[in-house]
Amino acid sequence: MESTATRGFLVLADISGFTAFVTTTELEHGPPIIAELLEAVIERLAPPLEVQEVEGDAVFAFALDDTVVPAAHLLDVVDDAFTAFRARRSQLAADESCGCRACRSVGILDLKVIAHHGAFLRQTVAGRPQLSGAHVILAHRLLKNGLARTGYVLLTEAALESMDIEATATGLVAQSERYEHLGEVRCFVAEPGAIARLVPVAS
Repeated sequence: MESTATRGFLVLADISGFTAFVTTTELEHGPPIIAELLEAVIERLAPPLEVQEVEGDAVFAFALDDTVVPAAHLLDVVDDAFTAFRARRSQLAADESCGCRACRSVGILDLKVIAHHGAFLRQTVAGRPQLSGAHVILAHRLLKNGLARTGYVLLTEAALESMDIEATATGLVAQSERYEHLGEVRCFVAEPGAIARLVPVAS
């Protein structure tokens, strides 16, 4: 087993409404639709991010420090992923060639993105690359949060600090989450399509 300790951004792009969609729609069309939407997101995230894993309804990606320059460019990358997701969703919803439940229910799907920054371990286990550490766990836990909405970007305070962005000066909505063993995590909610307009503190 090989391992390397490093720091960087951890990004999860998760499709909201996945469980209801897959369990109530046809097997032949439901999963392929999810795959198409995830592919649209991946094409915008990587590069500059590196996709670590596709986890059913989510893409787990990361970027080492100095990979995204300036760091605030990550916001543009995330915005592009949202744009691509929603454009592909609209295309699929507008296709009237099939009347099955899956093809008619695409509109219920949305995207939520978690962006965090911290230390993690890159390791290879049985020939497969893997990321581990408390910050990796935290990024995944943040998918389960107190937000009632389906489409959003949740940026941790650590992520914003790494991008030299002052959250209080941008109009972002503060959100606090608490997790066992991880404690309280201060986050900020951003509107998809608008986050790239956030202005870094450093000029």
